[in-house]
Amino acid sequence: MSDEYDLKICCMGAGYVGGPTMAVIAANCPKVRVCVVDLSQKQIDAWNSSKLPIYEPGLPEVVAKCINKNLFFSTDIEGEIDKADVVFISVNTPTKTQGIGAGRAANIKNCELCARTIAQVSKSDKIVVEKSTVPVRTADAVRRVLKCNDKGLKFQVLSNPEFLAEGTAVTDLQNPDRVLIGGQQTPEGLKAVETVASVYANWIPRERILTTNLWSSELSKLVANAFLAQRVSSINSISALCESTGADVSEISRAVGMDDRIGKRFLQSSVGFGGSCFQKDILNLVYLCDTYGLHECSEYWNQVVKLNDYQKKRFSRKMVSKMFNTVTGKKIAILGFAFKKDTGDVRETPSMFVVRDLLQEQANIHIYDPEVEREEMFKEMEYTCNVTLANTPRLEESITTSPDAYSACDGAHALATLTEWDEFKTLDFEKIYKSMAKPAFVFDGRNILDHDKLREIGFEVYAIGKPDPSSFDDL
Repeated sequence: MSDEYDLKICCMGAGYVGGPTMAVIAANCPKVRVCVVDLSQKQIDAWNSSKLPIYEPGLPEVVAKCINKNLFFSTDIEGEIDKADVVFISVNTPTKTQGIGAGRAANIKNCELCARTIAQVSKSDKIVVEKSTVPVRTADAVRRVLKCNDKGLKFQVLSNPEFLAEGTAVTDLQNPDRVLIGGQQTPEGLKAVETVASVYANWIPRERILTTNLWSSELSKLVANAFLAQRVSSINSISALCESTGADVSEISRAVGMDDRIGKRFLQSSVGFGGSCFQKDILNLVYLCDTYGLHECSEYWNQVVKLNDYQKKRFSRKMVSKMFNTVTGKKIAILGFAFKKDTGDVRETPSMFVVRDLLQEQANIHIYDPEVEREEMFKEMEYTCNVTLANTPRLEESITTSPDAYSACDGAHALATLTEWDEFKTLDFEKIYKSMAKPAFVFDGRNILDHDKLREIGFEVYAIGKPDPSSFDDL
C-alpha cells in the first residue's frame, strides 16, 4: 500500500451493483482507492463519460465528485487486481437456461471465472468479497478455486450481499438499513471481515454493520428478496378477490399495513413484480430447497412466482375482455416499460409480458417510457420471452416507441399504465381523452391515477384490485 491510500479496492463488474456501490464507497472514503473493471470497453467508456450507462437518481453527482481522484473505471482487469488489497466480485449470476437446474438454478460461471482470474494474476494475499447474489455455499467454490493458485498465496473469501433497490440505489447505499458481511469464523476470517467493515464504518454506524458466518450471509440475500416478493404476490392475490367482491385493495392494504406486526411496505398491488432479482432469487431458493430434498419448502416458494405470472396474465386478459374480446388492429398505448420508476432497467419487467400477450392478439402497440430505449426493449423481449423478428411476424411494425405520452395515446383505443412514473400522474387526461378512439379505455396497472376523475372525463376505467362501479350497486 502506498502512503497515498490506506486501502486499494478493485471491483470486477461495472453494472447496476458494482458501479453505484463503488462510487458511494469512493465518495465516503477519500483514503481508499477504488477501481471498477469490466471486459466491456463500451461500458467503461460510458462510466468515464457524462452519460452514465445506467439511470439512477443522484448517481451522476456522486461519480463526478470523485472520478479520477480516488474512483476509476478501467478494462485493465489484471493490472487492477494485482494492485488491490480487496477484490469485489460483482458480476451477473443469471438463471440457467439449459442443463441441470435450467429455469431455476443460478449460473455462477462468471463468479468462478473471476476467482480463476484473481488466482492467476495475483502476486500477494487478498480479500475476495462476493457482492453478486449467489446460491448459499458458492463461497466454498470460490475458495477452492483460489486455493489452487501455484504461488502459495492466501485468500480470505467474504460475502457482502447488496440490498439496494433500483431507483433509490444512492440513498440505499448512503443510508442503508444494514450492511451484512459474512466470513469464516477464524482469526484470519474475522480480520478480513473487520477490514471490509472498517471501510463501511466511514459513514455507516457500527450497529448497522452486521457480521455473520459465510453461509448465513449468502442465504440472507435470497431470503430477503423472497420475503419481499412474497408480500407483493400476497397482496396481488387479494387484488383479484377484491375485484370480484367489491372490496378495494388500497383500503385493504392500508388496514392491514397499520398492524405493526405486518407493516405497510410492499403492500401496493400492481400488475406484478419485475427486475433482475426477485424472480431469479426465488427460483434459486426453490432449486436449493429441491436439491436438499425440501420439496414442500420448494413448492411454497415456487407459488410466489406462479402467482406473479398469474397476475400479469390476468391483466392482459382483462384488457382484451373489456375491449369487446378483441384488440386485433387496435392501437394500444403502453405508458411505462421499465420494471419500476426511476430506473431504465427492463429485466423481467411486467410491461414486457403484457406487450407479448397483446402482440399475440395482433394489437398495434405504442410504448412510451422516459428512460428506456427501443433497443433495450427488443433485447429483453428476445432474451426473456423469446419474441423475435423470426418468430413474430410484423414485430417491428406492431411496436412503435413514442417520444411522449400524448403521441402514444393519440388515436388509441386504450392506454395502460405499467410503470409508476410520476409524470403519468400529471398528464392532461382531458386532452388525451379527446385524442383517443371511443369508448376510451384506461387500464391502471399501478393504481397511480385518479380513477373517479378519469370516469368523469368519460374514460372507462379498470384498475388492479379496484371494484368496477358498473358491476356493483352497493359500493
